[in-house]
Amino acid sequence: MSASAATNFAAVEPTGSLPIGFSAFFDPPSRLDGRIVDFPVPAPVRAPVSQVLNLSCPNQPGIVAAISMHLFESGWHILDAQQHEDAQSGRLFMRLVFDAARPAPRCVAEGLKAISNRLAMRWTLTPRAARRKVMILVSRFDHCLADLIYRWRIGELAMDVVAVVSNHSRETYAHVDLSGVPFHHLPVTRENKLEQETVLRSLIRDTGAELVVLARYMQVLSSDLAGELAGRCINIHHSFLPGFKGAKPYHQAHERGVKLIGATAHYVTSDLDEGPIIEQDVERISHRDTPKDLIRKGRDIERRVLARAVRYHLEGRVMLSGNKAIVFMD
Repeated sequence: MSASAATNFAAVEPTGSLPIGFSAFFDPPSRLDGRIVDFPVPAPVRAPVSQVLNLSCPNQPGIVAAISMHLFESGWHILDAQQHEDAQSGRLFMRLVFDAARPAPRCVAEGLKAISNRLAMRWTLTPRAARRKVMILVSRFDHCLADLIYRWRIGELAMDVVAVVSNHSRETYAHVDLSGVPFHHLPVTRENKLEQETVLRSLIRDTGAELVVLARYMQVLSSDLAGELAGRCINIHHSFLPGFKGAKPYHQAHERGVKLIGATAHYVTSDLDEGPIIEQDVERISHRDTPKDLIRKGRDIERRVLARAVRYHLEGRVMLSGNKAIVFMD
């Protein structure tokens, strides 16, 4: 996260466009305290705008009381509140959604500064109607791409798709409505992989993408790029019980007679497929199902699991405790 990505808690109400996501809950904490995140809000906008406060701190008595009393005294009304103490780390995680209880509520930032100093608290404050800039990476299988584009177009996902990047040509997705979406064809070979990743880095920077979604993108990101995208890159892949890796996983699963298939969405890290898990789902199958049936059912699971994970991230429902994702579901 760049120094210009967020204002300090000493600032007044957010005013500029500060394109960061909820990666504020990743280390190093010294760069994360008291971020006020201001994303573009769809017009028309009524002032004051509903806010979402995410915070984490070492757990102790009085935290909930201190936050809720500060919001009340500042003229805000809490619409939704969720909290969780992670027993292993001893930290409390909270997500609060609040709206104005009076016409001109006070800015909550200064009070949060005092509370955060006392409680060693890390926090982000964002408009509830914020829209994030999202880049989608995809390979030949396009079911997740088509689903995300559809959900975006009907307004289900609060995002702006700034680019679709693929190692296959645009003709591969002729039946997907990509009108108005910049498309970038970056064919990848063993010889040009590092070069194309450099181009991808530039695209992420130039588009201001706050979230990168690997919608069945069948290329492994380098450890360096995965590190740069920590907390803002989501991947989807099949998840079998037992697991099958390599080519044709659904065929392997069929040969072993599995009874459950599934999918997992997680944040990308430098450890391949080992990042914090955001969402999972499974579906029962039987001996009557052919490999084609498994593939068909697998596509459905992958679509819905990825869509949920993306929405949870966009709405600021995901916070990390070590390598574990805490998800405040609706």
